[in-house]
Parts: sequence; structure tokens; C-alpha cells
Amino acid sequence: MFGFLKKSAETAAPAAEASTPQLSWRERLKAGLARTRANFGGKLKTIFSRGKVDDELLEELETLLLTSDVGMEATEHLLTELKTRAKRGGIDTPEGIQQALAEALHDLLLPLEKPLDVSSPRPFVIMIAGVNGAGKTTSIGKLARHFQSQGLSVLLAAGDTFRAAAREQLQTWGERNNVTVISQESGDPAAVIFDAISAAKARGIDIVLADTAGRLPTQLHLMEEIAKVRRVIQKADPTGPHETLLVLDANFGQNALTQVKAFDKAIDVTGLVLTKLDGTAKGGVIAAIARQCPKPIRFIGVGEGIDDLRPFVARDFVDALFE
Repeated sequence: MFGFLKKSAETAAPAAEASTPQLSWRERLKAGLARTRANFGGKLKTIFSRGKVDDELLEELETLLLTSDVGMEATEHLLTELKTRAKRGGIDTPEGIQQALAEALHDLLLPLEKPLDVSSPRPFVIMIAGVNGAGKTTSIGKLARHFQSQGLSVLLAAGDTFRAAAREQLQTWGERNNVTVISQESGDPAAVIFDAISAAKARGIDIVLADTAGRLPTQLHLMEEIAKVRRVIQKADPTGPHETLLVLDANFGQNALTQVKAFDKAIDVTGLVLTKLDGTAKGGVIAAIARQCPKPIRFIGVGEGIDDLRPFVARDFVDALFE
């Protein structure tokens, strides 16, 4: 049977939390990217200290970009852009070279900056997928808070029926956000999500966030199962899912590209959520995504707090990386 929370005020805003000094999002992003910046931005000063874009600088920069998980295609693109900009602008200072690289990276990442538009239809069904441990369930809780802050009502579907811990975790996030969670102790995940969409229609809910069980791209039977979940959503709402988010752990580095391609083949991924940027030095994988599988990055996460998942803004990201 449905595991409804006792609280039924889906439209209610979360309870106000204790008042504490809050850093701005840019400050939190900068702090969250500290490890990537130490590995990447900190070493740039040494490489650029000669103030000349020559073969030695480009070779050192290539090594740094590759070890920062930028990937070969994006690295080659950035090196070519840097050479072109340096020659065109007569750049001959360390500051000028760094600025040229920052602008080249910004231009590479800008196409990924596409905020999620949930203005219609209703309910707006968002399917969330990813491998085990990527942070799917936690991201759902944070997304619920994000949408509530926009005045939208939210309902959660506990489609990960394989792990009791996943259902319990989602229930905890539901209580924290004061939203209803629809779940079953066992059974077909597609059926749970179907029921959730039906409930959302009946209650006039704006957003449905549908969790799914974690799986590896190599687990072909599980990839087929998640494709079935998507088909069942379309039975509940022929226009859905309206967004299919793939949650990626930034610690995966280049392996994230394999995940994007495999999940996209199975469920037509429309956007990415990149989590745990605060715990990795591999933040450069965003550049690799931009070159090799340019799906919009809808949100990035740089902390454990409920407000530490925000829409991706290329300028903020690049500034936090280089400052």
C-alpha cells in the first residue's frame, strides 16, 4: 500500500531553519571547488609565469588538463583556442594568458548552461537515474527544496524498490521538506511511479520527482528495466517524462562519460546533475562532457546542505575555478 506521510500539505513551504550566517552561492561554489582549484588553478600560475604561449607551456598545460580529467578532446580544443587568442591578442603576461584560458573554458561550457524550465505541463514529471552511490536520493531531496523555493508543490515517488534504505532516505527527505512520498515496501518500481503520477494529477501537484534504483551501465537487464520505467511513465502521461535527469558523481571523472552515453541510449537523458564537486579534484570532467556528450548540466552540487544544489552557471563555475 502507499506509504503516505502524515503531513499532507504538499504546497507548504519548508519550515524555517535556524538563522545562521550564510555564505553566498558564489562563495560556497568557490569553497566547494577548492580541491579542483588546488590541482588545476593553483598550478596554472607556475605554468603561465613565463608569460609566453610557447611549446613548453602548451605541453605542461596539456599534462595539467589531462590530469584534471578534462579529457583529450576538450584539452586539444582549449590548447588550440589559447594559441589562437594569444596570437590574435598579442598576450604576453601570465595574467593575460590565464584570462584567455578562462574565457576559452567559459565559451566551451556555456552551451551546457540551460536552466530547467518546469513551467508546464502539470504535473511536470522528472525521472532521476544514476549508478549506485552517485547521490540520486539526496539530490531528489535537494531538488524538492529548490522547487519549493519557487513556490511549486512537489510529490516524491520512491521508485527504488530494491533498497529499503533508499525508501527510508526518501521518506526522511520528504519529512524534511514537508512533502508526500509515495512508496511500496516491495514490487514493481514502474507501478510505484505510475501511482505517484496519478496521485499528483488528482491533487494538483506541480512537480513529481521519480527516484529509480541505481544500476551500472553494464547491467543490461537493469538498463532494460529502467527503459520499462520510462515507458510506463508515458502510459501515465503520454507527454512524460518531461525531464530525465542523470545524476553523476564528479569523483567518477572520465567514467562519467560512459555513464552518460549508456543511460542516454536507454532512457533519452535530457539533463545532468553533477554532485560531490566539493569532494574531488576532478571537476574538469565538465569540460569533457561539453566536448564529448554535451547534455545540459541542470544542477551542480558542492556540499551536503539542503541548499547546496543549484543550477549550473558557466561564469560562476569558471570564476570559482580560477580565482
